[in-house]
Amino acid sequence: MRFALFLAWAHLKRRPLQTALALLGVGVGVAVLLAALSLTNGFVSGLVRATLKAYPHLVLFSLGAELPPLPPHPEVEHAAPFAATKALLTRPAEGARGPGVDFATLVGLGEGGEALYPELGLRLEPGGIYLGSALMQSLGAVVGDRIYALSATQERVALRVLGSFRTGNYLLDAGYAFVDLKAVEKLSGLKAQGYQVRLKDPWRAKEVGLALAGTRFFPQAWQDTQRTLLEQLSLQKRVLGILVFLIVAVAALGVANLLVLKVVEKTPEIALLRAMGASRTTVGLVFALEGVFLGAGGVLLGNLLGYLLCLYLALRPLDLPGELYFLTHLPVEMRLSDFLVVSGASLLATFLSSLLPLFRALRVQPGVVLR
Repeated sequence: MRFALFLAWAHLKRRPLQTALALLGVGVGVAVLLAALSLTNGFVSGLVRATLKAYPHLVLFSLGAELPPLPPHPEVEHAAPFAATKALLTRPAEGARGPGVDFATLVGLGEGGEALYPELGLRLEPGGIYLGSALMQSLGAVVGDRIYALSATQERVALRVLGSFRTGNYLLDAGYAFVDLKAVEKLSGLKAQGYQVRLKDPWRAKEVGLALAGTRFFPQAWQDTQRTLLEQLSLQKRVLGILVFLIVAVAALGVANLLVLKVVEKTPEIALLRAMGASRTTVGLVFALEGVFLGAGGVLLGNLLGYLLCLYLALRPLDLPGELYFLTHLPVEMRLSDFLVVSGASLLATFLSSLLPLFRALRVQPGVVLR
């Protein structure tokens, strides 16, 4: 074993440029794969966090004419009755400013509704409205302006702009507004439709919804309303991982090419070693160890480069057009599981690629070569 280690290390040191290029090829492939997965993780998590800033973890729709009381549950942090409707928002021309008009979803919240969205800083009051930042810009409104909401039934309600909110999810920022419950009831003629609920753990929304529903409520977890998007993002991560892994596979083939050239170059040396009593196992072990050294070194280098690249992207996030990608910047989320899976898969790919030169070395016939 020690003799095989000595020879493997000596072979790698003899051609430092080729060895460095092989290590760099594997390292860059691993780093790119880790960065791509971390960016995908960050995109999904960032989108979920941005969405839940202004979207309920759980909605319980009442199945009766009257809104029944909400049963207690240890996972529930806050709950409030709500009603939602679509409306056309208009702002009359004023001074040098022209008129503004846009469609929006008005979410009316009852008592305790502000606590559902603590990051938005809502302070609802009768006749007031909080607009998404993009919606506010579209209307050309400022705090204190009077705007009018027009429903499909031609009901018209005057509202005063109390402020704006920004989640980072462009669809919410451009299409949502919060008002008090009575404003929606007056505009649409609807009573409270149910409860919006904030949970300690948003990912348990389905479980809690089933526990609270009974025969009085129809539960709708945020994962259900966002299911298509979450499934698309999950599929995107898997496809992206496979495509980028091909970079590692190409680098592994580069390692195999390097080892094959070494076998061809060292064929007389291999024959001499065999003639001097070295076993097939020892000879094969030399080239197997070279593949392990190159693979392990490349993976370690790739993990370091990937970590540094992810840190840079976390400190200097990439800006995104929110109207296309929902988020205004691309966050990074590194996961230990991704590093472990990528490292293991890359080591396996490199080791498998070293089998070809290993078998070629084992087939060398010392008698034929020395003759």
